[in-house]
Amino acid sequence: MEKREVVVKSENVHKKFGDRSILNGIDLEIYRGETFVIMGGSGCGKSTFLRHLIGALKPDSGKIHLLGKDIISLKETEMDEIRKKIGMSFQSSALFDSMTVGENISLPLREHTKLDGSVIDIVVKMKLELVGLRGFEDLMPSQLSGGMRKRVGLARAIVMDPQIIFYDEPTAGLDPIVAGVIDKLILDLSKKLSITSVVVTHDMKSVFSIADRVAMLYHGKVLEVGTPDEMKNSSNGIVRQFITGEPDGPISFVQKGGDYLDSLTK
Repeated sequence: MEKREVVVKSENVHKKFGDRSILNGIDLEIYRGETFVIMGGSGCGKSTFLRHLIGALKPDSGKIHLLGKDIISLKETEMDEIRKKIGMSFQSSALFDSMTVGENISLPLREHTKLDGSVIDIVVKMKLELVGLRGFEDLMPSQLSGGMRKRVGLARAIVMDPQIIFYDEPTAGLDPIVAGVIDKLILDLSKKLSITSVVVTHDMKSVFSIADRVAMLYHGKVLEVGTPDEMKNSSNGIVRQFITGEPDGPISFVQKGGDYLDSLTK
Protein backbone atom coordinates (compact mmCIF):
# COMPACT_ATOMS: atom_id res chain seq x y z
CA MET A 1 0.00 0.00 0.00
CA GLU A 2 1.30 3.47 -0.92
CA LYS A 3 2.39 5.45 2.10
CA ARG A 4 0.39 8.68 2.43
CA GLU A 5 1.97 11.99 3.35
CA VAL A 6 1.16 13.15 6.87
CA VAL A 7 0.57 16.93 6.93
CA VAL A 8 -0.80 17.25 10.49
CA LYS A 9 0.48 15.18 13.38
CA SER A 10 0.07 15.41 17.13
CA GLU A 11 2.00 13.30 19.61
CA ASN A 12 0.86 12.89 23.23
CA VAL A 13 -0.51 16.45 23.44
CA HIS A 14 -1.57 17.60 26.92
CA LYS A 15 -3.14 20.88 28.03
CA LYS A 16 -4.54 22.12 31.35
CA PHE A 17 -6.26 25.38 32.23
CA GLY A 18 -5.77 25.81 35.95
CA ASP A 19 -6.74 22.53 37.60
CA ARG A 20 -8.86 21.44 34.66
CA SER A 21 -7.29 19.00 32.24
CA ILE A 22 -8.58 19.62 28.66
CA LEU A 23 -6.30 17.54 26.44
CA ASN A 24 -5.06 14.25 27.87
CA GLY A 25 -2.54 12.83 25.42
CA ILE A 26 -3.84 13.26 21.87
CA ASP A 27 -2.13 11.24 19.13
CA LEU A 28 -3.42 11.89 15.62
CA GLU A 29 -2.25 11.84 12.00
CA ILE A 30 -3.99 13.59 9.10
CA TYR A 31 -3.06 12.90 5.47
CA ARG A 32 -2.64 15.28 2.56
CA GLY A 33 -5.79 15.75 0.52
CA GLU A 34 -8.26 14.15 2.91
CA THR A 35 -11.25 15.67 4.66
CA PHE A 36 -10.71 14.77 8.29
CA VAL A 37 -13.47 15.38 10.82
CA ILE A 38 -12.90 15.71 14.56
CA MET A 39 -16.15 15.14 16.40
CA GLY A 40 -17.16 15.06 20.04
CA GLY A 41 -19.51 16.60 22.55
CA SER A 42 -19.34 20.10 23.96
CA GLY A 43 -16.37 20.48 26.27
CA CYS A 44 -14.52 17.42 24.98
CA GLY A 45 -11.53 19.52 23.89
CA LYS A 46 -11.98 19.55 20.12
CA SER A 47 -11.93 23.34 19.62
CA THR A 48 -9.03 23.67 22.07
CA PHE A 49 -7.17 21.01 20.11
CA LEU A 50 -7.86 22.88 16.86
CA ARG A 51 -6.35 26.04 18.35
CA HIS A 52 -3.21 24.04 19.10
CA LEU A 53 -3.02 22.77 15.51
CA ILE A 54 -3.00 26.31 14.10
CA GLY A 55 -0.46 27.53 16.64
CA ALA A 56 -2.84 29.76 18.61
CA LEU A 57 -2.12 27.75 21.77
CA LYS A 58 0.90 25.76 22.89
CA PRO A 59 0.52 22.45 24.71
CA ASP A 60 1.89 21.84 28.19
CA SER A 61 3.64 18.79 26.75
CA GLY A 62 3.71 16.81 23.52
CA LYS A 63 4.51 17.66 19.90
CA ILE A 64 2.57 19.09 16.97
CA HIS A 65 3.85 18.86 13.41
CA LEU A 66 2.27 20.95 10.66
CA LEU A 67 3.44 20.52 7.06
CA GLY A 68 6.55 18.75 8.30
CA LYS A 69 7.51 21.39 10.89
CA ASP A 70 7.49 21.04 14.67
CA ILE A 71 5.47 24.21 15.27
CA ILE A 72 6.02 24.24 19.03
CA SER A 73 9.74 24.92 18.58
CA LEU A 74 9.34 27.54 15.84
CA LYS A 75 10.06 31.21 16.32
CA GLU A 76 7.10 33.53 15.73
CA THR A 77 8.51 34.68 12.37
CA GLU A 78 8.85 31.04 11.28
CA MET A 79 5.32 30.30 12.46
CA ASP A 80 4.05 33.24 10.40
CA GLU A 81 5.44 31.52 7.29
CA ILE A 82 3.54 28.34 8.17
CA ARG A 83 0.34 30.34 8.72
CA LYS A 84 0.55 31.60 5.14
CA LYS A 85 0.08 28.00 4.02
CA ILE A 86 -3.05 27.35 6.09
CA GLY A 87 -6.53 28.84 6.22
CA MET A 88 -8.96 29.10 9.12
CA SER A 89 -12.75 29.25 8.90
CA PHE A 90 -14.10 30.42 12.26
CA GLN A 91 -17.41 29.40 13.82
CA SER A 92 -18.48 33.04 14.08
CA SER A 93 -17.02 33.90 10.64
CA ALA A 94 -14.87 36.52 12.46
CA LEU A 95 -15.54 39.23 9.88
CA PHE A 96 -14.68 42.86 10.57
CA ASP A 97 -18.00 44.70 10.60
CA SER A 98 -16.36 47.99 9.60
CA MET A 99 -14.94 46.48 6.40
CA THR A 100 -16.71 45.49 3.20
CA VAL A 101 -16.83 41.87 2.10
CA GLY A 102 -14.02 42.53 -0.36
CA GLU A 103 -11.87 44.25 2.24
CA ASN A 104 -12.35 41.35 4.67
CA ILE A 105 -11.29 38.80 2.08
CA SER A 106 -8.34 40.80 0.80
CA LEU A 107 -6.89 41.48 4.25
CA PRO A 108 -4.44 38.51 4.29
CA LEU A 109 -3.18 39.43 0.82
CA ARG A 110 -2.61 43.06 1.80
CA GLU A 111 -0.82 42.05 5.00
CA HIS A 112 1.33 39.19 3.68
CA THR A 113 1.99 39.87 -0.01
CA LYS A 114 3.23 42.70 -2.23
CA LEU A 115 0.57 42.17 -4.88
CA ASP A 116 -0.74 45.21 -6.69
CA GLY A 117 -4.20 46.37 -5.58
CA SER A 118 -5.72 45.60 -8.98
CA VAL A 119 -4.42 42.02 -8.79
CA ILE A 120 -5.81 41.63 -5.26
CA ASP A 121 -9.22 42.81 -6.50
CA ILE A 122 -9.17 40.10 -9.19
CA VAL A 123 -8.21 37.42 -6.65
CA VAL A 124 -11.06 38.51 -4.35
CA LYS A 125 -13.56 38.24 -7.20
CA MET A 126 -12.25 34.76 -8.02
CA LYS A 127 -12.60 33.54 -4.44
CA LEU A 128 -16.12 34.98 -4.16
CA GLU A 129 -16.99 33.14 -7.36
CA LEU A 130 -15.79 29.89 -5.78
CA VAL A 131 -18.10 30.31 -2.77
CA GLY A 132 -21.08 31.42 -4.86
CA LEU A 133 -21.05 35.10 -3.91
CA ARG A 134 -19.99 36.77 -7.11
CA GLY A 135 -20.58 40.53 -7.02
CA PHE A 136 -20.89 40.77 -3.22
CA GLU A 137 -17.54 42.47 -2.58
CA ASP A 138 -19.00 45.93 -1.85
CA LEU A 139 -21.58 44.78 0.70
CA MET A 140 -21.05 45.07 4.45
CA PRO A 141 -21.17 41.97 6.69
CA SER A 142 -24.31 43.35 8.38
CA GLN A 143 -26.12 43.05 5.04
CA LEU A 144 -25.50 39.31 4.82
CA SER A 145 -27.32 36.28 6.19
CA GLY A 146 -25.56 33.86 8.52
CA GLY A 147 -24.87 31.42 5.71
CA MET A 148 -23.45 34.17 3.50
CA ARG A 149 -21.16 35.35 6.29
CA LYS A 150 -19.87 31.78 6.63
CA ARG A 151 -19.11 31.72 2.90
CA VAL A 152 -17.31 35.06 3.06
CA GLY A 153 -15.23 33.69 5.92
CA LEU A 154 -14.44 30.68 3.78
CA ALA A 155 -13.46 32.89 0.83
CA ARG A 156 -11.02 34.68 3.14
CA ALA A 157 -9.68 31.32 4.35
CA ILE A 158 -8.77 30.28 0.78
CA VAL A 159 -7.54 33.66 -0.48
CA MET A 160 -3.86 32.75 0.09
CA ASP A 161 -4.29 29.38 -1.69
CA PRO A 162 -3.58 27.35 1.47
CA GLN A 163 -2.56 23.72 1.61
CA ILE A 164 -4.76 23.06 4.66
CA ILE A 165 -8.01 24.64 5.84
CA PHE A 166 -9.19 24.26 9.42
CA TYR A 167 -12.93 24.64 10.09
CA ASP A 168 -14.39 25.28 13.54
CA GLU A 169 -18.07 24.21 13.63
CA PRO A 170 -18.75 25.39 10.03
CA THR A 171 -22.49 24.58 10.14
CA ALA A 172 -23.24 25.82 13.68
CA GLY A 173 -26.35 28.00 13.85
CA LEU A 174 -27.43 27.31 10.27
CA ASP A 175 -30.67 25.74 9.09
CA PRO A 176 -30.38 22.26 7.51
CA ILE A 177 -30.49 23.50 3.91
CA VAL A 178 -27.82 26.18 4.38
CA ALA A 179 -25.73 23.69 6.39
CA GLY A 180 -25.96 21.32 3.42
CA VAL A 181 -24.74 24.11 1.13
CA ILE A 182 -21.71 24.68 3.40
CA ASP A 183 -20.95 20.94 3.50
CA LYS A 184 -21.05 20.75 -0.30
CA LEU A 185 -18.83 23.81 -0.53
CA ILE A 186 -16.23 22.22 1.76
CA LEU A 187 -16.16 19.12 -0.44
CA ASP A 188 -16.06 21.10 -3.70
CA LEU A 189 -13.21 23.32 -2.52
CA SER A 190 -11.25 20.34 -1.24
CA LYS A 191 -11.47 18.68 -4.67
CA LYS A 192 -11.07 21.76 -6.88
CA LEU A 193 -8.16 23.21 -4.93
CA SER A 194 -6.59 19.93 -3.70
CA ILE A 195 -6.84 21.12 -0.11
CA THR A 196 -6.57 19.11 3.09
CA SER A 197 -9.62 19.92 5.22
CA VAL A 198 -9.72 19.51 9.00
CA VAL A 199 -13.25 20.00 10.32
CA VAL A 200 -14.28 20.24 13.98
CA THR A 201 -18.00 19.59 14.45
CA HIS A 202 -20.66 17.76 16.44
CA ASP A 203 -23.13 17.92 13.51
CA MET A 204 -23.63 14.26 12.65
CA LYS A 205 -25.15 14.99 9.24
CA SER A 206 -22.06 16.98 8.30
CA VAL A 207 -19.75 14.29 9.63
CA PHE A 208 -21.18 11.62 7.38
CA SER A 209 -21.61 13.94 4.39
CA ILE A 210 -18.03 15.17 4.11
CA ALA A 211 -15.57 12.98 6.02
CA ASP A 212 -12.96 10.65 4.55
CA ARG A 213 -11.97 9.77 8.11
CA VAL A 214 -13.34 10.67 11.52
CA ALA A 215 -11.81 10.93 14.98
CA MET A 216 -13.96 11.06 18.08
CA LEU A 217 -12.62 12.97 21.08
CA TYR A 218 -13.82 12.10 24.55
CA HIS A 219 -12.44 13.58 27.78
CA GLY A 220 -9.53 15.08 25.87
CA LYS A 221 -8.44 11.82 24.25
CA VAL A 222 -8.92 10.24 20.83
CA LEU A 223 -11.45 7.51 21.53
CA GLU A 224 -11.56 6.08 18.02
CA VAL A 225 -10.52 6.87 14.42
CA GLY A 226 -12.05 5.41 11.29
CA THR A 227 -13.95 5.92 8.07
CA PRO A 228 -17.59 7.04 8.38
CA ASP A 229 -18.76 3.44 7.84
CA GLU A 230 -16.34 2.13 10.46
CA MET A 231 -17.57 4.70 12.96
CA LYS A 232 -21.22 3.87 12.24
CA ASN A 233 -20.46 0.21 12.89
CA SER A 234 -18.21 0.81 15.90
CA SER A 235 -18.35 -1.66 18.76
CA ASN A 236 -17.64 1.18 21.20
CA GLY A 237 -20.81 2.08 23.06
CA ILE A 238 -19.75 5.70 23.58
CA VAL A 239 -19.20 6.21 19.83
CA ARG A 240 -22.51 4.56 18.97
CA GLN A 241 -24.44 6.63 21.53
CA PHE A 242 -22.90 9.89 20.34
CA ILE A 243 -23.72 9.13 16.70
CA THR A 244 -27.31 8.11 17.39
CA GLY A 245 -27.96 10.77 20.04
CA GLU A 246 -29.61 8.30 22.40
CA PRO A 247 -30.10 9.72 25.94
CA ASP A 248 -29.37 6.38 27.60
CA GLY A 249 -25.97 4.71 27.38
CA PRO A 250 -22.41 4.90 28.69
CA ILE A 251 -22.51 8.71 28.38
CA SER A 252 -24.91 9.52 31.21
CA PHE A 253 -25.82 12.99 32.43
CA VAL A 254 -26.51 14.50 35.82
CA GLN A 255 -28.26 17.76 36.51
CA LYS A 256 -26.29 20.47 38.30
CA GLY A 257 -27.43 24.03 38.73
CA GLY A 258 -29.96 23.74 35.94
CA ASP A 259 -27.39 22.37 33.45
CA TYR A 260 -26.82 18.78 32.40
CA LEU A 261 -23.21 17.68 32.74
CA ASP A 262 -21.57 14.47 31.55
CA SER A 263 -21.42 12.39 34.70
CA LEU A 264 -18.23 10.74 33.45
CA THR A 265 -16.43 14.07 33.11
CA LYS A 266 -13.24 14.08 35.13
